Amino acid sequence: MRWCVRAAFARSPNGAHAAAPSGSVWQLSPQRGLDANVIALGPGGEIREHVGPNLDVLIHVLAGAGALETETGSIELTPGRIVWLPCRSRRRFIADSEEGLRYFSVHQRKQGLTITARP
Repeated sequence: MRWCVRAAFARSPNGAHAAAPSGSVWQLSPQRGLDANVIALGPGGEIREHVGPNLDVLIHVLAGAGALETETGSIELTPGRIVWLPCRSRRRFIADSEEGLRYFSVHQRKQGLTITARP
């Protein structure tokens, strides 16, 4: 499994979002073939370790700072950084204790769950 980490050509301004809400703060209209979200983590916040979905995810760090822990090591997250997360990879996001972390996430739309009656 390879990880692809690249710095963007233009760096975003480094604005802290100390009082900003946590979680998904923006989503792409659901009528498209892509899912896209802006995820905000408050200072010291985290997304606990988990195995990602069965699809690749691309993130672009917008503001703040933090770290992405993977099965291959830790990746520093700073504004402008672009990271590709392979499908089914382990990941844990940790926001900076003072600045928090805000990033844009995009991936192919996940198929919705279908509820059916038992046979």
